[in-house]
Parts: sequence; C-alpha cells; structure tokens
Amino acid sequence: MIKLGANSVLFGGVDFATAAKYIKMAGYDGVEISAIKGMCEHLDLDRWQEQAGELTQIAADNGLEFLSMEEAALDEDRLTRAFEAGAEIGIPVINIGPGGTRDVEEDFQRQTDLIVKMAEKAESYGVTLCCKAHVGASIYSTPTTLRAMEKITSPGFGVDMDPSHIYRAGEDPAKALVQVLSRVKHIHIRDCKGHGPSPGAPPDQACGRGDIDLFAYCKVMVDGGYDGPVCLEVIGAGQMELTDVSIIAAESYGYLNACLKALGAR
Repeated sequence: MIKLGANSVLFGGVDFATAAKYIKMAGYDGVEISAIKGMCEHLDLDRWQEQAGELTQIAADNGLEFLSMEEAALDEDRLTRAFEAGAEIGIPVINIGPGGTRDVEEDFQRQTDLIVKMAEKAESYGVTLCCKAHVGASIYSTPTTLRAMEKITSPGFGVDMDPSHIYRAGEDPAKALVQVLSRVKHIHIRDCKGHGPSPGAPPDQACGRGDIDLFAYCKVMVDGGYDGPVCLEVIGAGQMELTDVSIIAAESYGYLNACLKALGAR
C-alpha cells in the first residue's frame, strides 16, 4: 500500500503537536516533518537531540509514521545533522532541493558533486537522501534529473519526484515520471494552476484544484510498482488560519486517497 503523508510546512503557523493532530484527522498515514530553516522548523536541527523524544511521542500519540523530513538546503553541516536526527528518530528519507541556477553547467557539476558526497554519507547513516527537480535550479527538468541519476550511483540517493515542478518546467508530469521512476524513492505532491513560476496560492495547490492530471500521475506510480511515501507539500500557508490549512490537507487527502483506491493501491 502506498502511504500518504503531509509535510508539516503546511501547518507552519502552529506547533508540531497541533500539526500532527490535524494531519491525522485529515486521514494521513504519516508525516513529513519540516526542518526548513527560515520557513518552518518543527524539527530544529540545531537542537534535534532535545526534541527527539518529544517528537517521537507526538507521532506515536497520533498514530502517525515519520515518512520523511524536508531539510531543503544542500548544506553539508545541516544535512549531517539531518542524517543523525533521521537515524535516531526513525525518519528514513531526507529531502532537499538541488540549489544552483538553471542551465549553468558549473552549478550543475558543483551541486551534483556535493549530492554524490552527501548521498554516500546518508547511506552510512542508514537513511536516503532524495533530491527533486526544482524550478530555476540546477536540476529543474527530466533531462537534468536523468543526468543527475546517471552521475549519482549511491544507493543512499533517490529522486524526489514533484509533479508541480515538472509541470512548471513545461512537461507532462505523468510522462516524465515514467522516465525516472526506477530511482524514485519519495514523491512530493501538490497541484498548481498555470505554469508559474510559483505554484500559486496555497488553496490552488490542493490536489484536484489545479491543472495537473494527478490521476494519470498516480496511475504511472501504481503501474510502475512504486511503494514509497507520497507526501503533500503545500507552501506559503504559514500565516493562514488553522481551519483553512486543515481544509487543504483534508481535501488533498480525499482526492489522492480516492485516486489510489481506484487504482488498487490503497
């Protein structure tokens, strides 16, 4: 069964205990805990040892599994702390963006060199480092993702495939997923209206409200035998009311759960 989770960044305006409560109420199996510096640090990597017991208890109390962590930045020191925290708390996947600038070859080489190094370190901690194509970054499309996959051979590396970024790169996410699925170990998912560059207002990122054919995307996942986490990631909601972000979470769960049930994966 494909497990559905929600990134706690959606609930950046409240503490993790509150976020976990409402993520569970929305129906999710697990949570991706946000450790995004400057945006949402439900997991503060500078003091993760102090938080580990509390976070583990909160997840257990709500019947949630830690599916992943979003650290976001390709930073060696922070990622090392993220790997330590993941290994201790039981968070199997650490998600980042690639950094760098689109179509600058020096940036692509520098950033992928660092991913190679950090993926090997992730493997030594027993966790997986996942990176997604990101609008405007050194890895931003299926062709650049395929180049990275060829270069980064460590089993400690996986692709985090986010259809909204691929859609905003002008591609069909379902067709793109076919090409990279063999290395996909995590899926960030949200909808969007138009080709960006931003994914739009948080309500428009709710699954089923935008322009992406997410059912076709889910079908590729299921047909290809993907069984990793699928985590809703909605950004920009930090100042929204708890009721409003809970609606986004619940609506997205209902849509994704219905798609995956129809496909026999839930």
